[in-house]
Amino acid sequence: MGNSKVKLAVIGLGGRGRGLLGNLLAMEDVEISAVCDAFEDRLQLGLNMVTEAGRPQAEGYANYHELLKREDVQGVVVATTWITHAEIAIAAMRAGKYAAIEVGGAASLEECWELVRVSEQTGMPCMLLENCCYGRNELAVLNIVKQGLLGELIHCQCGYEHDLRHEVAMGEQNRHNRYRNYLNRNGELYPIHGLGPISKILNINNGNRMLTLTSMSSKARGIRQWATDKFGETSDLAKTEFAQGDIVTTMIKCAHGETILLVHDTTLPRPYSRAGRVQGTKGLWMEDNNSIHIEGRSPEHQWESFDNYLGEYDHPLWKEYIKEGIRSGHGGMDHLVLRAFAESVRDNTPTPIDVYDTAVWMAITVLSEESVALGSAPVAIPDFTKGKWISRQPVPAGKYSLDTIDESLYRL
Repeated sequence: MGNSKVKLAVIGLGGRGRGLLGNLLAMEDVEISAVCDAFEDRLQLGLNMVTEAGRPQAEGYANYHELLKREDVQGVVVATTWITHAEIAIAAMRAGKYAAIEVGGAASLEECWELVRVSEQTGMPCMLLENCCYGRNELAVLNIVKQGLLGELIHCQCGYEHDLRHEVAMGEQNRHNRYRNYLNRNGELYPIHGLGPISKILNINNGNRMLTLTSMSSKARGIRQWATDKFGETSDLAKTEFAQGDIVTTMIKCAHGETILLVHDTTLPRPYSRAGRVQGTKGLWMEDNNSIHIEGRSPEHQWESFDNYLGEYDHPLWKEYIKEGIRSGHGGMDHLVLRAFAESVRDNTPTPIDVYDTAVWMAITVLSEESVALGSAPVAIPDFTKGKWISRQPVPAGKYSLDTIDESLYRL
């Protein structure tokens, strides 16, 4: 394991990009060689962050192609608009760099296949920065599943349930591209926060895979009602027709018979939730009531608080993390997912979320759009591993692995 600094660049310096940049600047072994944004004001904000952190001055670029010519950049973190994530990651891998992309759905299956082809051709990894895979509860549930407490898994639920009415409605003024996606698209636009952890729990792409999906979308009223209440019924925003339904529900069938219910709910008033549920032949875990029930251990027909199980089943990564001090960013998840990427770059090893995960999770969006457009018809989910999922060679166990848990790797 090397000790040299990891030289990374950040492309896309909106709110999320600057958040990731701040987390990276807090890591002593990471050097930010360059930053990039098409907007001059955002670019300058990113450059200022590097300087204010007491780091060597980074080079600023308006064109990511110019940045990718730099030989000293080992990996790039891409936090641009959703529909540009894949093309930038593809260009980065072709330039011989590790690619990490922020979450967001794909606009076409072709770009997902191209991510896979280019990663295979160049040998460069492409990692989706799904921070929720490193959430404390999600990793504890992963540990519980691997220890067999829930039995054979049957059904999972997940989603993105987050009141984003202000963010979406004001997207044009704030240069947030979610607005244009909601204006023109209708489907499961943001599947990955829920689907990422559930996929790892169900061994997707490593002995299992998703086969088909069916999506249904409700009518769109939430943002128009919000705009009417805020600005009056004669305002332009209150009269705007959004394509994206308020609630999009997607059912997914897996190769070994498990089912997944995925919900997108971002334009109606509600508290935040990722709607997690993992259910097997011996019990189930539920996020929304922070509860678990395990047959033979829990009182019959009664929930127990999941907090009672964290002490015993906390993932060793989180045990170490709590001991050493949790870093900022969505409760600490951002730090962990960025460390997973940075250490993979440093050690020249595969990333724990690989290009096959990235491709299939992103593809759910465009497949969902197709199903909705076809009146909720079933749509086949491509096998981006091209059959390798059946008996893939396991990646060597690592501290940030989402496939195996080796307690000897942690300082406990």
